[in-house]
Amino acid sequence: MRFVSLFLNNRLTIAPEMLVSPVKAVPFSELPTVEQPPLNPTFQYDEKLQQTLYGKSLLFDELLFTIEQIQQHYENGYVKYSPGISKTSNGYLCSRCRNEKSRLFAAFSCFRCKSDNCAYCRNCIMMGRVSQCTPLVSWNGPKVKWSHENNLHWNGELSSGQQLASKEFVKRIGSEGELLIWAVCGAGKTEVLFKGIEKALNLGLRVCIATPRTDVVLELAPRLKAVFPNTIVAGYYGGTEERETPAQLVISTTHQLYRFKQAFNIMIIDEVDAFPYSYDKTLQHAVSRAVTPKHFLLYLSATPSKAMKKATRKRTLPCVKIPNRFHGFPLPVPGMVWGGEWKKRLERGKLPAPFLNWLKAQAKSGRRAMIFVSSVSVLEKLTELIKKIVDVPVESVHAEDPMRKEKVTQFRNEDIQLLVTTTILERGVTVPFLDVAVFGADHDVFTESALVQIAGRAGRSKDDHNGEVLLFHYGKSLSMIQAINHTKNMNKEAGL
Repeated sequence: MRFVSLFLNNRLTIAPEMLVSPVKAVPFSELPTVEQPPLNPTFQYDEKLQQTLYGKSLLFDELLFTIEQIQQHYENGYVKYSPGISKTSNGYLCSRCRNEKSRLFAAFSCFRCKSDNCAYCRNCIMMGRVSQCTPLVSWNGPKVKWSHENNLHWNGELSSGQQLASKEFVKRIGSEGELLIWAVCGAGKTEVLFKGIEKALNLGLRVCIATPRTDVVLELAPRLKAVFPNTIVAGYYGGTEERETPAQLVISTTHQLYRFKQAFNIMIIDEVDAFPYSYDKTLQHAVSRAVTPKHFLLYLSATPSKAMKKATRKRTLPCVKIPNRFHGFPLPVPGMVWGGEWKKRLERGKLPAPFLNWLKAQAKSGRRAMIFVSSVSVLEKLTELIKKIVDVPVESVHAEDPMRKEKVTQFRNEDIQLLVTTTILERGVTVPFLDVAVFGADHDVFTESALVQIAGRAGRSKDDHNGEVLLFHYGKSLSMIQAINHTKNMNKEAGL
């Protein structure tokens, strides 16, 4: 989009090209530095625009308002324009995701600004293209006032470990700082959050639960809406229809945080060790950008990183540990099963005998099972073979599967008995009466934390606490041994 700079009411200002003529227009990045127009207290601002933009930084294309409406709010000081891409001494800087890597920028022939070399950021393009001629639009007016009546509707009971963590979280609401809750898979981390979230909401604070996986958002959002029926709760993920909802309690994928700016007083980062958040500095920046200057950070993890463990030992990071599951039974310890050269057998259209025997027995048992694999190519070959061998409903799912949401729902509803999946479902999915198998567990993709999380899918129900976890391999890996030792140590620490 091209803009012009002009004098309006004795003040230098800017405006989109189509609203001003015949002044010469230039790309937004080429405009001179212009002071933000002062707030006009007599202007009747649009509350819907306020609710849409508050705490966010969005593209024009993401707003369901006319350019005239947005510009009018800008001229009266209620909306702010910021450069999307800035030039630096080393190249470019993306204002949305803070990417500075030259290889993650590209240029295109832009219809809007008429430039043949309009630079844009590839790192966050999945959120909409930020380019040199693209301003980011944010709210500069009065704050949205949140409800102070957000009572928790939940009659469940917490285990002793959950109570300890819950009380520590509640105690810290209203103050700044950070806390790690290190809890085993199936400890009931979501229930631990309830009282702290209730206190925060009733103080008029805004809360976000950020998670790496869309599947976790889809599972958590309905649960939180049920226990906070008087609160505006929204789940944000790619394709959601709730992105425009001005929610006080937000459950969001970490990627959606690119859109927020100084929005949340309380940030809860679920599975803080998980990919891609743990590896992507721009996602970590998105979290720091999404919180208010004074904020509280709560980290949740069953498998914290070495750096976090070190910080807890040094007591620079406060930590509460929950070593046992909410139902009090031990974590299922994974069993290792030698499966031979599974890669070669799969290429020849065959399955290792131990896995084949387990598969037939599992199908006959009527119990559901998740079968984890290392890649989409393995997933496709294995699923095709399984469907030929057993006469039960079998499906597969991976990150790019357009039917991913529907298949997971079908699996929960027992319409699918065997679900072959990549590590995309290693976290956050809770299904009762479930067994787990890892096909090719010696592959590098199955790290200690991944295997611990995968094993954590089984035995989560008090009515079926000893689900089976089997690691089919062609040679024991260090990660497999570490994951088994991790599980045994947690059971030992819980006195089980």
